[in-house]
Amino acid sequence: MNIPAIELMTALRSGHATSPRLTWYGPDSERVELSGRVLDNWVAKTSNLLQDELDAEPGMRVRLDLPAHWKSLIWALASWQLGMETLLDGGGADFLVTDKPDTFQGQYDAVVAVALPALAMRWPGELPDGVIDYASEVRSHGDVFMAHADPDASGCALSGRDGQRHLHGDLLSAFATPHEEGVRLLVSAADGLEAALANSLGAWTKGGSVVLAHPDVELTEKLLAAERIHGG
Repeated sequence: MNIPAIELMTALRSGHATSPRLTWYGPDSERVELSGRVLDNWVAKTSNLLQDELDAEPGMRVRLDLPAHWKSLIWALASWQLGMETLLDGGGADFLVTDKPDTFQGQYDAVVAVALPALAMRWPGELPDGVIDYASEVRSHGDVFMAHADPDASGCALSGRDGQRHLHGDLLSAFATPHEEGVRLLVSAADGLEAALANSLGAWTKGGSVVLAHPDVELTEKLLAAERIHGG
């Protein structure tokens, strides 16, 4: 069964696949640009990590304890493609994905540590026993995702910080923020992960692209002009 998240990934890798779809500006002059095809590749590898290494299935819950960041968007898309529920609050979950792995122990079936620097090939330093290093593990997984089980469109896709729940079937219609066709959208990471997800989904659904900026990045006129940011 195709759910909106699966259809979105198909559109991102097939329509204008080489055009930028997600651009990240981070601290220390960090800039990461993902085309539709590369974005889909990252999402597929992450979905395969979840499915093949963690035995994740539709309906299972993954808590994203991450800031608004390009890797956080990858994890949400990967979870939704599998038919999983992502939690942005402190609710109980099967898996935890975090950039603070030392904080959580013994509460989840699996904990995945995400190093946020773009060039990180592994977690900097030692990880607690049993914690999976996303940066070092994800590259070994397949570039194409094939689900082992059909997701359920009536299942929950997202539990937001305000407790509101969104189903897979209406993720792009009820949760995504409406935007203009073909928008090149500036999204501030300072507004949080939930807002970044809603805005990004809304832009991608309309064939647009996203520039996600860390709060420490100065949004100069030169930067905005170089990224051809317009509308919202």
